[in-house]
Amino acid sequence: MQYLSAAEAAKKWKISERSVRNYCAKGRVEGAVLKGKTWKIPADAEKPQRSNTKTAKMQTLLEILQYEKAAKYSGGIYHKTQIEMTYNSNHIEGGRLTHDQTRYIFETNTIAITGEAVNVDDVIETANHFRCIDFIIEHAKSALTEKMIKELHLMLKTGTSDARQDWFAVGAYKKMPNEVGGMATALPENVVAEMQALLAAYSAKRAKTLEDILDFHVRFERIHPFQDGNGRTGRILINQQLINNGLPPISIKPTGKYRQAFRRYNNSGDLSQMVYILAKSELESFDRILQQESRYLLNRDGRNVEVKSKLRATEREIDL
Repeated sequence: MQYLSAAEAAKKWKISERSVRNYCAKGRVEGAVLKGKTWKIPADAEKPQRSNTKTAKMQTLLEILQYEKAAKYSGGIYHKTQIEMTYNSNHIEGGRLTHDQTRYIFETNTIAITGEAVNVDDVIETANHFRCIDFIIEHAKSALTEKMIKELHLMLKTGTSDARQDWFAVGAYKKMPNEVGGMATALPENVVAEMQALLAAYSAKRAKTLEDILDFHVRFERIHPFQDGNGRTGRILINQQLINNGLPPISIKPTGKYRQAFRRYNNSGDLSQMVYILAKSELESFDRILQQESRYLLNRDGRNVEVKSKLRATEREIDL
């Protein structure tokens, strides 16, 4: 099959080269494939019909994320999600890169060092975290399985100093006991059974509520199935499930309240503080998306009202 470049297709169709690339990124040119940074377009491909902008709006947040990812769109929801999620999640786990350094790695695949030592693992795990977010956008509608969870962990920890240790199982469950916040977790020999039971119970719930997603998160962290990287993997899974259920991805800020919520749950089984943190983060995401992408209308009368009600209810129950 013969292929045209974006420039050749633009000349043939009498439109701009940018329009051709946008059509390809949106999947509107049948048979077009991206090789590296170059679009290859079948020579016999037909020019897409121009859409009526009043009727051809993107309908879902997932479509927006997928489009902006494919188009490498700067400054949109995808761009902000990558930087905020990665920076905050890494800092919860003690990462030392600044927000600007995180942004610079995402935008340029390089890092600016200004006279201070930088932990190589911080750089590698930051780049890996970007790949994990891409993965959950690509697999947003996939069922949550052990295979997916292990694949995310492998993606996150590949190339790190941990991965060079014989006892560290990258992309596989832990070989040695570990703990989280001074609390014991599942023993290595029990992890498979506990993870399978957790996933079976979660999968049995058809419509996932905020409480369901968070209950899975805290139980996952209690099992702590991997030697390291459980927190970041768990927060990535939260966002895969939020997007799967039509809600915006969130970025939990590195404050003590997140760890307090875990202690509250571990001490009393009370999930209310964790629900509050998620609901507050969700509202921040709704507002950020509406500010950045005013042309895209989210269903605020549905899920946003639900989130607000969760926030008010839990705000009354807990002392923050």
